[in-house]
Amino acid sequence: MLCRKLFFVLGMAALCGVGAGRVREPLPCGPVPSERQLRWHEMEMYAFIHFTTTTYRDIEWGYGDAEPDEFRPDSLDCDQWAATLKAAGMKGVVITAKHHDGFCLWPSKETDYSVKASSWRDGKGDVVAEMASAARRHGLLLGVYLSPWDRHDLRYGSPEYVDYFRAQLRELLTEYGPIFEVWQDGANGGDGYYGGACERRIIDKNTYYGWDVTDSLIRSLQPWAAIFSDEGPDTRWCGTESGHVGATNWCTISRGHAPEGNGRFSWLQQGEENGTDWVPAEVDVSIRPGWFYHAREDDKVKTAEQLMDIYYSSVGRGANLILNVPPMPSGRLHPTDVARLTAFGEALRREFAYPLLGKGTRIEASNVRGGSRRFAAGKLTDGRKDSYWATDDSVRAASVTIVMDGEREFNRLSLSEYLPLGQRVKAWRVEARQADGNWCQIAEGTTIGHKRLLRFDKVCADEVRISITDAKACPCISEVQLFLSEE
Repeated sequence: MLCRKLFFVLGMAALCGVGAGRVREPLPCGPVPSERQLRWHEMEMYAFIHFTTTTYRDIEWGYGDAEPDEFRPDSLDCDQWAATLKAAGMKGVVITAKHHDGFCLWPSKETDYSVKASSWRDGKGDVVAEMASAARRHGLLLGVYLSPWDRHDLRYGSPEYVDYFRAQLRELLTEYGPIFEVWQDGANGGDGYYGGACERRIIDKNTYYGWDVTDSLIRSLQPWAAIFSDEGPDTRWCGTESGHVGATNWCTISRGHAPEGNGRFSWLQQGEENGTDWVPAEVDVSIRPGWFYHAREDDKVKTAEQLMDIYYSSVGRGANLILNVPPMPSGRLHPTDVARLTAFGEALRREFAYPLLGKGTRIEASNVRGGSRRFAAGKLTDGRKDSYWATDDSVRAASVTIVMDGEREFNRLSLSEYLPLGQRVKAWRVEARQADGNWCQIAEGTTIGHKRLLRFDKVCADEVRISITDAKACPCISEVQLFLSEE
């Protein structure tokens, strides 16, 4: 009798799809992100801080001939920076430790062209250290920007400069705690001061720096730091500094095979559906027209509404957003910038303050992988990123229907794919059932990726249907949420 009961229990478990190994998870589809990249995806939005001698010359790119004593942020307040960024909803901050002018915001042992040669704080100042400490106090992660191009150093263009560049990277990556991102600018070579030699130096940016060696150094010192450059290896440029990525945005490209001309822009904006490498897009944009502070731009600071549009065109399309906020020569952020960022943070919190779906939400799926509860539609609203709804391998078009308790109003929707198994969705559609029983289409689109955010006019419905109409492999969707925003 005991054996018969055990056989019955195991049989029922098999029918329900429970038990280890009963229904296997889908195989990965194409390239998949590393754990480092998955952590980067979760950052979503962080800040850039552009600050150097250039700030004091009221220009965008320093030539490399500024005297160190020109750098005098007598009211430097990195806590003000960090508190403002935190209020805006940022999760981290990337500081320009050295821009193209070559001046170092930390007392580098490798050069005298740094804060230690300035009379500011008697040559004992360290902006990177103060930023790192403030970031920790306010719960932000720290990233560093070290310009490969140096318009001041005499060695630029020679093999000796590459050794110098790597030695400075070693300082930044060993003396300031955990680093979440290392930013490698694409501007390389041109006019400069070069130790007094006012000339033009051109290098091959693909070979001169020996990026494989340099990136290996970063990996050894900060294994969790994502490396940004035009084509990765971890994150790519979005192709523009205007604040958006493509409405179609694949996290994959084939590194080293960028098309020329306008094709390169589309390639960076949209990625490649069948790319061989996981290199998601990062959207870099400034809160002001310029990257460094200019008093003439005090009336041109982006509004909270403009920042929200940028958010939806970057984070809302599966990319990460890095928003530049440049300090004034005093070392503080301008009051207008602070006010706009604070208002943006408040608007962002209001935007998603009222989620309508939770664990008890009834969701029906047209197909569930193996009929298993492990992949059931309820995983979409269980609040866990490590669970997901999936279909059978043969099913690449499927839908889930959210059945609400009576009619509900909503005007925002969030979708997320389960990225550890790759990016799969090629097209989707959202519909709502209205009081007359008819279904109306709310929105449609292409890729989803880490997060897809939708804004639309207020809808009143008792059911919402989300259809994956095309996918590279069986869909794996981790989260769905509806919101009611009063904005």
